[in-house]
Amino acid sequence: MAADNKAIINEDSSTKNVIFKLAWPVIAEQSLATITHIVDMMMVGRLGASAVAALGLTMQPVFFSMALASALGVGTTALVSRFTGSDQNKKAASVLQQSVLMSIIFSIVFASIFYFFAPSLLNFMGGEAEVVKLGTGYLRVMTPGFIFMVLAFIVTAALRGAGETKTPMKVNILVNILNVLGNYLLIFGNFGFPRLGVNGAALATTISRSIGGIILLAVTFSDYSALKMKFKGFFKIDLDLTKRVLKVGIPTALEESVRRLAQLLFVRVIASLGTTAFAAHQISLNAESISYMPGFGIAVAATTIVGQNLGAKNPRGAEKGTFEAWKIGSLIMGFMALVFLILPEQLISLYTSDSEIIARAALNLRIIALSQIPMGTQFIFAGALRGAGDTKAVFYSTALSTWIFRLFLGYILVHSLGFGLVGAWTAMVIDWIVRGSYVFYRFKKGNWKLIEV
Repeated sequence: MAADNKAIINEDSSTKNVIFKLAWPVIAEQSLATITHIVDMMMVGRLGASAVAALGLTMQPVFFSMALASALGVGTTALVSRFTGSDQNKKAASVLQQSVLMSIIFSIVFASIFYFFAPSLLNFMGGEAEVVKLGTGYLRVMTPGFIFMVLAFIVTAALRGAGETKTPMKVNILVNILNVLGNYLLIFGNFGFPRLGVNGAALATTISRSIGGIILLAVTFSDYSALKMKFKGFFKIDLDLTKRVLKVGIPTALEESVRRLAQLLFVRVIASLGTTAFAAHQISLNAESISYMPGFGIAVAATTIVGQNLGAKNPRGAEKGTFEAWKIGSLIMGFMALVFLILPEQLISLYTSDSEIIARAALNLRIIALSQIPMGTQFIFAGALRGAGDTKAVFYSTALSTWIFRLFLGYILVHSLGFGLVGAWTAMVIDWIVRGSYVFYRFKKGNWKLIEV
């Protein structure tokens, strides 16, 4: 494995350089992915509010399943980073191999559920008849691509743990370019292609994600990869490694599942306000997602830094790197808060010309601006704790906060007190503040330095 993949922080190393080396490819990758998602929503937005609502509602069960897949992703990153830090490179590659096998089984099961139970899932979430009809078609068309989406997620998690963030970036740049091109051709029927509407967006996603998953898997069998798998013995199960991956990852899967379930119910609360309100909510989330890019990229850096430095028996370097990452992240997220406060109408008008949706969505962005620094704090310190294997603490804080403050308080603000969509977004702000405060406290306490994975 190339030496420059290491993220060890000592007296001679520049902490900012290590963070930048790890974070910038992730930020670039996430930036393009977010821009692609925004362009998707803009294109679908031209088909009307029902199409926007269908896309937003349909992605909820997909996000929920990816929450479960995070058990493999986080466990894989934690173990790969530890083995990389302690120079056990073959062991790190074996972790990836076991996780790929588990991801294939997992994705086939959930792809089958999505295909056969799509109408029931969307009806459960409270979609109106037209939204359910459009969403069912979308979910069924994108089902084959889901298998490769999960595969790419796991390979990316492993490579990031090894400090190799450039390869996933390059592959995902290609995936997103293909996705946008496919949308342009298939949603509107340009250049002689069939006009498929919402289903065209799903087909473009399926094709691009499948290509990306295949490329990433091929890379891991090549000499180019920071982690090299071998065809010989590929299907051999290593129960010890599998258990270790799941031991670290299951609390994260529970965390994400509980959070996603709360969000599913939260979405149902918002969907009850009508298609216009839900479309405004969905567009607001999409516009807000631009702030996730730097926060997520720096969180990935924190995860890798903590895992590799603990593997190298250097907890001081892990702590130093995380706090430096937080300072950088807070500056960037503070800037994003100003953008949401000053330019929300301009952002929302890129999606729709509906004046009511623009007004309601712009107010949402001004509200959520208050949570940008707490959100970045949660991303970075939760990422650091996961890198250390302290996933239970993050699970408990997320489970309690999302259910108490986002869902229950949100329901009270939306319906009992009559604040509607404003109440929902206020509850989201409170949720981020609570979660960010707790993981900051947990990291400062220092128990994570003693955890074995």
